[in-house]
Amino acid sequence: MTREVGAMTVAGVAALAAGLVLARARFGAASGADKMIALAPVLEAAPLVVFSMEHFTAARDLVGMVPKWLPAHMFWVYFVGVALVSAGISFLAWRCVRWSAALLALLFFIIVATIDLPNLSAGLHDRIFWILTVRETSFAGGAMVLSGSVGSRASWAGAAFMRIGRTIVALVMIFYAIEHFLHPLHVVGVPLEKLTPAWMPLPVVIAYVVGIALLAGGVGLLIPGMARTAAAGAGTVLLLATVFFYGALLCSELRTDPVEGLNYVYDTMLFTGTVLLAGRGAERTNA
Repeated sequence: MTREVGAMTVAGVAALAAGLVLARARFGAASGADKMIALAPVLEAAPLVVFSMEHFTAARDLVGMVPKWLPAHMFWVYFVGVALVSAGISFLAWRCVRWSAALLALLFFIIVATIDLPNLSAGLHDRIFWILTVRETSFAGGAMVLSGSVGSRASWAGAAFMRIGRTIVALVMIFYAIEHFLHPLHVVGVPLEKLTPAWMPLPVVIAYVVGIALLAGGVGLLIPGMARTAAAGAGTVLLLATVFFYGALLCSELRTDPVEGLNYVYDTMLFTGTVLLAGRGAERTNA
């Protein structure tokens, strides 16, 4: 086991364990769809901590992603690592969440503006370019909802953060759903270029089920009174995909490429947390 794999594995297990313990009170006080939504900060925090470890242990592999016009490239790799782990710890401890979530949203928007959008002309007709660009944008949207849903919910800024963030996540879910229907042989959740392994049973059925959940969840997030149920439903399907689909994928890659396997697991977990966060602070139905 390499230092990178060991650090990511230990960080992920520790963050999930700590998060589940620290979130017991919030989870116990919730009911119905809110129980899944109560898990969102944990599912958001664990991947942030894991990816921070990747920044610390594999900085030389990531330094090429830093825009060339920025000085001190290695500094920015470590800076992002510190930002990710700080946000993750904040969400786990449930301290200073309003500001840490707002700053995390800003970080993801900066990544989109400085890394993704400068490659727009080259990636205009590349589906993977758009999948990655909207992925970071959705992470920012989820963090916006989290920031707006804590503290003074009556403020216009908090309401605006939740509305804008929820809309961003909803539109990305709908886009990803369409990708699942058009390319059902690719991996699910965040539909990247990797093909579903041949040994995985019913890959097309799995893709369609996840696609339908994303479509229904994305549309539901845009309908007043439906956001909580829509987020919880789609988030549950994504969590199952994270555990069973990507868990199996990780097991199959432990000897060949465990870093890729871990990245897929926690990337999908981060998207799961983002979808669940989108339901925070939403009005309940009258039913």
